[in-house]
Amino acid sequence: MPEAPAALRADLDARLTVELASVVSGARRRAHRDGDGQIDTAHLLHSLIESDPEVRDAFASGPQVARVLGYLVQRSIGYGLRWQGTVEDSGAVPVVVPGAPAGWSPPALTAMERALDRAARRGAKAASGTDLLVALAADPECRAVEVLTRAGTDAAELAARLGRAAAQDAYADDGADTGERPPFGQEPP
Repeated sequence: MPEAPAALRADLDARLTVELASVVSGARRRAHRDGDGQIDTAHLLHSLIESDPEVRDAFASGPQVARVLGYLVQRSIGYGLRWQGTVEDSGAVPVVVPGAPAGWSPPALTAMERALDRAARRGAKAASGTDLLVALAADPECRAVEVLTRAGTDAAELAARLGRAAAQDAYADDGADTGERPPFGQEPP
């Protein structure tokens, strides 16, 4: 799988919490191990749940997390084989995005951009795992939501519940613009 140039990786790392940067690295390794050319939303979800306790706590129960992980583990032994070698396309964005970094499916890239936007709206300098979970759950056609649904998790309810929790914790200047930033995966001008 192609790697991002060092300068680009450094810029991205600065915009992610340490935990979320670890999630991205884990998703990249998982995609490579699965023989996939791109990180997709299911790779991100799998890495998020495995490594971020705050994300695991966002689910309604321990058994719900176990069911989701069960589906994600099955990905390499049957359930997800139909995805292997294909580009994830949720229909929300074009399959080929000009200027997009190599190694990311369009829905995964969109989820990362939305996570960064969500973090900026709440005044955070870096996106967290919960920001990414909300972004993943908000795309009803992505692979991550397919996994969540098959495991009995209502992705829309999960995103809404986490959105309500964030709104309760928001700063007084809710939704204030924190400045321009380049799209995820692109170097600043």
